[in-house]
Amino acid sequence: MAKSANKTGGTPATTLLTRQKVAFTAHTYEVDPKATSYGEAAAAALGVPPTRLFKTLVATVDGRLAVGVVPVSASLDLKALAAALGGKRAAMADPAAAERATGYVTGGISPFGQRSRLPIVVDASAEAQETVFVSGGRRGLQIEIPPAAFPSVAGAIFAPIATA
Repeated sequence: MAKSANKTGGTPATTLLTRQKVAFTAHTYEVDPKATSYGEAAAAALGVPPTRLFKTLVATVDGRLAVGVVPVSASLDLKALAAALGGKRAAMADPAAAERATGYVTGGISPFGQRSRLPIVVDASAEAQETVFVSGGRRGLQIEIPPAAFPSVAGAIFAPIATA
């Protein structure tokens, strides 16, 4: 699990957003240990439509780690992710490799404040929302942010990378 970045219990994600002066709202919820999908469980717990709550998935594109951020109601289109990053092939990353590279535990990986700066692609559907929810860096914490935070804070790009 990512270590707290400050004494008030912040995560690297919330600390980075605060330092960059990006407005966000933290939403906590009880994690259901029986849930089979962290994202769907978070959306249900918070009463948020699954089209507004995005999951952060780590993949490999041509052998290098990259991140796809898609609504929990959708799946990551690996070919589209590879194309968005100028690559040819993509596959889901090994969870242990994802945790090592990001500094976060699976189910709590945030697109912000990752240990290694990985290329990040956010599904273009985020741009149509006033705010979206993403992991705040630990299970049980979602942050609500404006989509403009992705490129400005994480260097992310937007592309159509989700499939129904």
